[in-house]
Amino acid sequence: MSRARLLAVALAPVLAFGLFTGLPGVGAVAQSVDRLRESDQPLEINADDGIEWNRNDKTYIARGNARAASGDVEVLADMLTAYYREPAEGEQGDTEIYLLEAIGNVRINSPEGAVYGDKGQYKLDEQVFVMTGQDLRLVSKEDVVTARDSLEYWEGQRKAVARGKAQATHEDKQIKADVLTANFQENPQGELEVHRIDAVGNVEILTAKEYARGREGTYFVDRELATLEGEVKITQGENQLDGNYAEVNMATGVSKLLGQRPGSTEPPKQVKALVLPRATKDKPPAEGEATEPEAKESEPAASEPVPAPNGSGS
Repeated sequence: MSRARLLAVALAPVLAFGLFTGLPGVGAVAQSVDRLRESDQPLEINADDGIEWNRNDKTYIARGNARAASGDVEVLADMLTAYYREPAEGEQGDTEIYLLEAIGNVRINSPEGAVYGDKGQYKLDEQVFVMTGQDLRLVSKEDVVTARDSLEYWEGQRKAVARGKAQATHEDKQIKADVLTANFQENPQGELEVHRIDAVGNVEILTAKEYARGREGTYFVDRELATLEGEVKITQGENQLDGNYAEVNMATGVSKLLGQRPGSTEPPKQVKALVLPRATKDKPPAEGEATEPEAKESEPAASEPVPAPNGSGS
C-alpha cells in the first residue's frame, strides 16, 4: 500500500459530506480520491514536538501542531498516530498500517472544503473514516454539514453518514434528521456522484417557501424530488397539510400529500388541510362593529394616522 493512499482519508469526508447537497463538482472530488489512492506523491509529516517511532507499540506518533500532507490535501491535529503491523512470522512482506488517528483540533483541508472535529479515525481494513467531537462540521464554498455524534465515510459501501441532529444546508435549502446518509454511484462517464440521500428520524425539509417534516424521507438528487413518510406535515405560509406520505418537488415547487405510500397494502389514512382565511386586515367588519371613518374630499387628510377603534381588523 502506497503512503499516498493513507491520505485518501483526508479527502474522503470532504467528498462524502459534500454529497448531501448534490454539488456539481462532486464528481471531480470523487476522482481525486482514486488519484490519491494510486498516487506516488510523497507524504510529508511535520510536528513541533517531534515524531516518535515506538517499536513495542508499533506506532508512529507526531506531536504538537502535527501536519500530514500530500499534494493539495492536508490533515492537521495536535497529534497524529499511525498503527502498523508486521508480517506474520515466516512470511515475507512490508509492514502495513491498519489504523490512523488524528486527535485534538482536527482539521482536514482540501480545495473542495474543510472538515472539523476533535478526533478522526480511519480503519484501513474496513475502509471506514469516522470524525467525532464537539463541533463537527464540513464547510465548503456554498455548503455546511453539521452533526452531533459523528461524520462517517464508508468507502467500500460508497456512502457517507452524519449522525445525531444532522443538518445539511445549501443556499436557502436545509434538510435535518437524526441520521442522514448519502449514497453515491458512478455515472456513465465513470465519475462518482450522489444519487440518493436517506433521512431517518425527525426529518425536516426547509426551503424559502415551504417547511415539511415526517419520520423518515428520501431525496432523489437527479429528480430534485423528496419523499416523506410517517405523520407528515407540510406548511406553506399559514396553510398546513397533514397526511402519511408526501412528495416535495423542489424543482417545480409542487407538493403532493397522500394518505399512504403508493403501492402500499396498508389502508390510507385521512389527509387533512388547514387553510386560513385572508389576513385579518382584509376581513369585513363584524355586524355592529365600528368602522374607521373615511376622509371627505373637501376635508384635508389627517397629518397623523388615526388609531383604529378597539376591535377593528386593521
